[in-house]
This record gives sequence, C-alpha cells and structure tokens, in this order.
Amino acid sequence: MKRMGMVIGVAPERVAEYKRLHAAVWPGVLARIAASGIRNYTIYLREPENLLFACWEYHGTDFEADMAAIAADPETQRWWTFTDPCQRPLESRAPGEHWAMMEEVFHVD
Repeated sequence: MKRMGMVIGVAPERVAEYKRLHAAVWPGVLARIAASGIRNYTIYLREPENLLFACWEYHGTDFEADMAAIAADPETQRWWTFTDPCQRPLESRAPGEHWAMMEEVFHVD
C-alpha cells in the first residue's frame, strides 16, 4: 500500500458546485476508483485559498495501468466534464499532471 497526496485549485465561483457534485459521486465512478486499487480517498477544501487537497491509499501493483483504466472509463470521462471546469491546475505541476502530486514527509498510524 502506498499513501498519495495531491493538490489543485478550485475556481472560487465554482466551490458550491464542486461540493454539490461530490456530495453524490456517481456509483460508476466510485466503482472504477475501487477497481483501480484506490482506498480511503478523501478530498479536502481550503478556503479562502481555494485549494483542494486529495489523499488516498493505493493498493494495486501497477499504478500507471490503474490510472490509465480510470482515464479510459467512459463514466469517469463524463464525470470529468463536470468536475474539470471547476478545477484550476497549479502552474507548478509536473508535465502531464492535472492534480499536482505531493511528497509525503510524515505519517504516523
């Protein structure tokens, strides 16, 4: 298992919409996430900076393939047509990233 964290901005005028969407995430999207080895997935919002912080545990063995399966899923692609316009990727993200991955510097159970 690997814990992962990532960050992205959210448009201030779309915070309420983003919260509404995530209050009822589509079952197909949740099923695809689970099938790709993602567990304990949480998204936090920090206002007034309008940052979203997401963290999850990855329980798979091929992260690249599992992320590709999520990206290829038609239901997830449709979901992203609603969520992506709310998000504001960070300029400092790595090439190819939408959400900017973060380095874990501390953890305790």
